[in-house]
Amino acid sequence: MISFAADPSRYRHWKLELQGDVAVLGMAVDESAGLEPGYALKLNSYDLGVDIELADVIQRLRFSHPGVHALVVTSLRERMFCAGANIFMLAASPHPFKVNFCKFTNETRLALEEMSAESGIRTLAALNGTASGGGYELALACDEILLVDDGSAAVSLPEVPQLGVLPGTGGLTRLVDKRGVRRDRADWFATASEGAKGKRAAEWRLVDDAVPRSEFAARVRARAAALAATSDRPATGPGIELDPISAARSANGIAYRWVRLEIERDRRFATLTVSAPDGDQPATPSAFLAAGSSAWAIAAWRELDDALLHLRFNEPEVGVVLLRTAGEGAAALTVDRTLDRHRAHWLVREILLLQKRVLKRLDLTARTFFALIEPGSAFAGSLFELALAADRSYMLAGEETMVALSTLNRGALPGSSGLSRLAVRFLGEPERLKAALDHDGPFGAEAAVRAGLVTFAPDDIDWQDEVRLAVEERAAMSPDALTGMEANLRFPGPETLETKIFGRLSAWQNWIFTRPNATGEKGALTTYGKTGQRPELDRRRT
Repeated sequence: MISFAADPSRYRHWKLELQGDVAVLGMAVDESAGLEPGYALKLNSYDLGVDIELADVIQRLRFSHPGVHALVVTSLRERMFCAGANIFMLAASPHPFKVNFCKFTNETRLALEEMSAESGIRTLAALNGTASGGGYELALACDEILLVDDGSAAVSLPEVPQLGVLPGTGGLTRLVDKRGVRRDRADWFATASEGAKGKRAAEWRLVDDAVPRSEFAARVRARAAALAATSDRPATGPGIELDPISAARSANGIAYRWVRLEIERDRRFATLTVSAPDGDQPATPSAFLAAGSSAWAIAAWRELDDALLHLRFNEPEVGVVLLRTAGEGAAALTVDRTLDRHRAHWLVREILLLQKRVLKRLDLTARTFFALIEPGSAFAGSLFELALAADRSYMLAGEETMVALSTLNRGALPGSSGLSRLAVRFLGEPERLKAALDHDGPFGAEAAVRAGLVTFAPDDIDWQDEVRLAVEERAAMSPDALTGMEANLRFPGPETLETKIFGRLSAWQNWIFTRPNATGEKGALTTYGKTGQRPELDRRRT
């Protein structure tokens, strides 16, 4: 079983050093510490374990170090920044793992970009050696890239010519959409295994500058200081520690403090229940600082994130997830009001961004989600986002079943398109969006259906049969077709860098990873990853 728990005291692949308002993150991958046996992580190549630590570093910087205003990502290896995803790991991995691995690394790099855009921690990739494949893609996720100009260091995306696959963590998209590299130059670059060095890399905007080795350290310090000066983070002040997530794991599920995952493998579905807060919750930023990561607004969402990752990587045959909530919806609305009132505070901002990322993780999880809204549910405000994120929602008719909106449903927790889930629901119907947001108080089942907030509202006579049939029918359908269908339907609205990355990942990378030219017995990824020999390619275009 893959665990996503990480702690700075147990990092094997990264070293974080704080230098005033600049943090320096050095990559020094432990060759012998792969997540699975059978491969060595040479040349700072990475596997999922390396990226789990990287995601943890990013999260802790945001919550625990408010005085950090810029991050430098570099390597502690001589003349090698990062060789990218470990080829031997990819060649030996089953198809679902490959795709989920690419998805997780994408989410981590998007968190790095969000950290700059939303949290005020600017980022600089200091390439003190060659960055290829996923290593260069990590650099592309930073605000600026400096490459040492020593005649040998290069940046490259060698996946197409060497492995018969695509740069799986958004490389092609960031190249042209983010950095504005010309299409013809990008075409050459993505098919040249050797990549580009020094002057050409800078002229083509593949990096921001190529700097002689004798001047490299000084230039990195100067650029990091300039980036830090643009931050709106506090100059000093305490942060909060992210305590380990406590969970009781069993053969059929996981019980956290606020989240419960129950799995019925023989029927290929799971129930994921998130409880609303109970007891006193922080009402001010100082109270959040005092409560730390035990506050419901942080703890419940970290637990939900862990449960979603567990489903992705450890429960591949679970096809349908029933989303439930429990407790008092009014308590969730109270926390939402607190967060909205103090959203200018750096810590409250980070809490909202955490919730946003977790909801996006749900959006991007290749499972069918049905929300079940019953008496005793707490689908209110931020928790109602779970129902809005679901592929369908079923609300039991009756006076005791309620849903409610809060100010956070107005756009504080947007999806990949940049729109709120409520706005996406009412694309082309601005009057219905306004009516839902203007509604005073909770919605009963009939009102929720009229307002367009839920899909169906069966009565108690039909409820069990309707839900059971929906789950059984969905679980019997082709998982591949459902993955494609759901990914197509979940992202209406404007196209963004993020929707492009995940749309292409879901379609093209998923398809290419199954083609014989890539992963067949004599395909490029298989032969290169296992023998180093040239592949035998089927030359027909399809």
